Amino acid sequence: RAVVAAADAAGVASAVFCTMRYARATSQWIDEQAAADGWFTGRADWYGALYTPGDDAAIRASTPWRAERGALWDVGPHALSVLLPILGDAESVTARRGPGDTVHLVLRHVSGASATAALSLTTPSAAGGVAVELRGTKGVFTMPVGGSTAQESLARAVDTLLDAARTGVAAPCDARFGLRLTEILSAAERSLDSAASEPHLGE
Repeated sequence: RAVVAAADAAGVASAVFCTMRYARATSQWIDEQAAADGWFTGRADWYGALYTPGDDAAIRASTPWRAERGALWDVGPHALSVLLPILGDAESVTARRGPGDTVHLVLRHVSGASATAALSLTTPSAAGGVAVELRGTKGVFTMPVGGSTAQESLARAVDTLLDAARTGVAAPCDARFGLRLTEILSAAERSLDSAASEPHLGE
């Protein structure tokens, strides 16, 4: 909130780097689906393999904050950054833990659609990957992956920020959007905390 308030007070543009929103193929796909309607459900799976036993290169790619905060806060923003512009803002979120640092989200969107997200940094290396699938009145649609490097996506993010600064039109992924992602993830974290006290089946 402080970042949004500071940006508003200074009258400056802002941008949050959600990779899929700036990769050329995926950003175009997101825009196309956001322009459509009739969505029923969505699914966003972000399975990272940073902590695969024996995979020293992947483990070195990790950072202390990733180890502390886990997949919810690392890849959760990326999953939400794809679902929200298409299905609309989330009006509720429920979260439950899976193996390792895996977190499963169930979201209800203002459009009436629902979505799930599977978030993990502890996936076995053979099972890692990203997948987004949408189902609606016009059929089933799957997000393309690949095609842009992280550096190319970052360059497009910088161009978007410069355009916002020049035109005064807010970037789609600005600080206010980042705040909304944080609010949803915070609600998911509270859901995880409350679930910890629930009785196990059979108790």
